[in-house]
Amino acid sequence: MTTTTAPKLKTSAMIASFVDPGQKTATAPFGHALVEAAAQNDKIVGLSADLAKYTDMHIFAAEYPDRFFQMGMAEQLLFGAAAGMAETGLVPFASTYSVFAARRAYDFLCLDIAEPELNVNIVGGLPGLTTGYGPSHQATEDIAIFRGMPNLTIVDPCDSVDISQAVPQLAASEGPTYLRVLRGKVATVLDEYDYTFELGKAKTLRGGADVLFISSGLMTMRALQAAERLAADNIDVAVLHSPTIKPFDSQTVLAEMNTDRLVVTLENHTVIGGLFESVAAAATRVGLGKRVVPIGLPDQFLDAGALPTLHERYGLSTDRICATVRAELG
Repeated sequence: MTTTTAPKLKTSAMIASFVDPGQKTATAPFGHALVEAAAQNDKIVGLSADLAKYTDMHIFAAEYPDRFFQMGMAEQLLFGAAAGMAETGLVPFASTYSVFAARRAYDFLCLDIAEPELNVNIVGGLPGLTTGYGPSHQATEDIAIFRGMPNLTIVDPCDSVDISQAVPQLAASEGPTYLRVLRGKVATVLDEYDYTFELGKAKTLRGGADVLFISSGLMTMRALQAAERLAADNIDVAVLHSPTIKPFDSQTVLAEMNTDRLVVTLENHTVIGGLFESVAAAATRVGLGKRVVPIGLPDQFLDAGALPTLHERYGLSTDRICATVRAELG
């Protein structure tokens, strides 16, 4: 008697791509943008805490080996060294995973870099739910941790366009910055819109009479996808992209909110302490009595698994966004 064994299904927890099949992408936009910026500014240097390959810093290291410093698995040393380099007039970009930047080296970033307002640019890989490795690697609360730090600029880019345009502006910015970088094959979305990244500014990508999406990071891509899909149901959705979380562009956001439209925030971050609370706080300060519906990660430690499964489970998928809007509109 012959028996057959069904093939074992494999699910990779390290699927670090949320890009749809066939979608236009750019490879390592951060690394290439840093190389381009360094060609124009010989003060730019790169550092990494043993994660250059996984934050796309390896592109810079290959092009400028004499301006790259491998600090090993020592995030506190990474930030301390970057601070010292900035004190001498250099412009460091220091890369590691977002979880390690936020959890392991907070005090060094706070006192060595932010307090003296040094031009150190922290590059955090795997922000939010962009890895399936579970709570040890999922930086679901990094913005909440960093928003309270004085002097620190926080940027949550949507795609390769945002990243490429943000890097030279961050280098030119006087104080410290934190960039939630997307690595590898990164979606290219914003080139289809009349959009230019401008540090500290939110930009309207499309208009709409029924719903206003206010989004940041990869969720702007999902917001645009959901807006297109909802249009088939005669639901007209506007999308306002806010890549700079701090300083927050309250003026633009409030002007867009002050209508009869349903307002929904979308972020690849816990709903605690990120974009949703920035929007809600801005409205409260000026007395704008407006309900805001948050789409974001729950206030809990997330599961490990494949990204498509996790994005569906935790409400970040386009299907879940559309379902939320339809339910709200009744």
